[in-house]
Amino acid sequence: MRRLKITILDLLTKGPTNSLYARVMNQNLASIMPQVVAVWCEEMGHDVRFVCYTGLEDLSSELQGDADLMFITAFTRSAQLAYAISNQFRQQGTVTVLGGPHARCYPQDAVQYFDYVLGFTDKALIEDVIRDCEPHRPMGQQLSAAQQPRELPGVKERWKFIEPTIDKAPTSFKVVPMIGSMGCPYTCGFCIDATIDYQQLSFDQIREDLRFLLAKMDRPCVAWHDPNFGVSFNQYMGVIEDAIPPDSIDFIAESTLSILSEPHLKRMQKNGFKAVLPGIESWYDHADKSSSGRRTGLEKVRHIADHINLVHQYIPYTQSNFVLGLDSDEGPEPFELTKEFLKRAPGTFPAFSLLSAFGQASPFNLDLQREGRVLPFPFHFLDNNKAMNVRPKNYTWPEFYDHVIDLTQYAFSWPRISRRLFTNKGWIPKWLNMVRGVSSEGFGRLRYHKTIRRKLDSDLALRRYVEGETNVLPEFYEAKVKKKLGHFWDVLPQGALSHDHTAYLKSHVNETQTHSEPSIPAVVET
Repeated sequence: MRRLKITILDLLTKGPTNSLYARVMNQNLASIMPQVVAVWCEEMGHDVRFVCYTGLEDLSSELQGDADLMFITAFTRSAQLAYAISNQFRQQGTVTVLGGPHARCYPQDAVQYFDYVLGFTDKALIEDVIRDCEPHRPMGQQLSAAQQPRELPGVKERWKFIEPTIDKAPTSFKVVPMIGSMGCPYTCGFCIDATIDYQQLSFDQIREDLRFLLAKMDRPCVAWHDPNFGVSFNQYMGVIEDAIPPDSIDFIAESTLSILSEPHLKRMQKNGFKAVLPGIESWYDHADKSSSGRRTGLEKVRHIADHINLVHQYIPYTQSNFVLGLDSDEGPEPFELTKEFLKRAPGTFPAFSLLSAFGQASPFNLDLQREGRVLPFPFHFLDNNKAMNVRPKNYTWPEFYDHVIDLTQYAFSWPRISRRLFTNKGWIPKWLNMVRGVSSEGFGRLRYHKTIRRKLDSDLALRRYVEGETNVLPEFYEAKVKKKLGHFWDVLPQGALSHDHTAYLKSHVNETQTHSEPSIPAVVET
């Protein structure tokens, strides 16, 4: 096998940004799998250039130079940028590969613009791609391992790719990504991990990584990328307690309230956990995640608020995650309940996501496509906030946006920001809450939602588009993509701004027919 020049690009965002929050946090959101693939490629004897794009760099300069093979990892929000980069490099003779969430959610679209599109990815699959390393056009190859990898290179092996990324942070707040498990035991209909079996990775690897970090950094901060941290709670804590002194590393984790019992919280506090991100999602559904039993409505609000306040006694920073526009929501009540929750749990940061159907991320999306409720929004806007690509079941669009604006305005009003500032302890939680509130996540989203609401009344093309009456993209949205992509707009492949938003349903129907219909003997002419 010849020695290849390989570029690996981790697209953390979809274009240049001057957001205060992005400047502080984007480099701390680096993905693990691009670093893993970089390690594997070097182990196979190839020359690797690793680029992590945070929106602050000159991406064209970062990508200068030849490459035989380019791996790009992207969330769906960055897909159009990924398509443009792939097109540019394919024209220069580079073979391109797409991995990450977008490759898993929209493989039918991505194979038009990449030579390889990867689902579950292990080292053997990467070896196959490198061994082949041939253009596949006009349609690329869709490849996937049978399951998620059983083991991954640890922090020590990935350090040469981690260190330059976190060094981009303008402050001492530098977060190292780690993962100890994959998949999730819960089955939330909107989640990409809902159908992935829970799988624990090596505890010996975790132990080694923590000891390595403690020797490398004065006060490391680790963000666990587990979809749901702490499912194997006692084993996890046992490894941490065995590996490092108590409270010597700061930890951030996404976990469910059902795991965050008071005995667990005490143990987490002792071991340095400084932030948790529990999913509340809805006041009517997903009770198994929130430990709320059969409670719904105001009763659930009271229960969850008390639980979040308990968490705050032990963990300085919490982010409570909500999904707006679920089919169980109707009228103003779910929004008013969320406002009531914020009154009762004033220290938590509210993270609002608009219901989005990301291709084949979840079987739930099949039902939405069958009902004709999924809209063909360009991928650029599918970031859980810039667009909701599911027509709400129980609201008109103006009603829905009126409620979203009212809730967002309340959550990020100065009284609520001040209350969070007063309630939180420690300068990092106070500072982070303030930055998020006044930057793109708070004030910025409120401005954008208000713009969309005005457009619903004044822009007939936009209104017909979101009502599903036409697939013609309004100029408002096209202009925003063009501005964000900058000069990469010029190399965006023809047709790449649109996609078949029913591709998952069509592929599912075809697969079902293939498996259910009897085989027909071939007719041979004589």
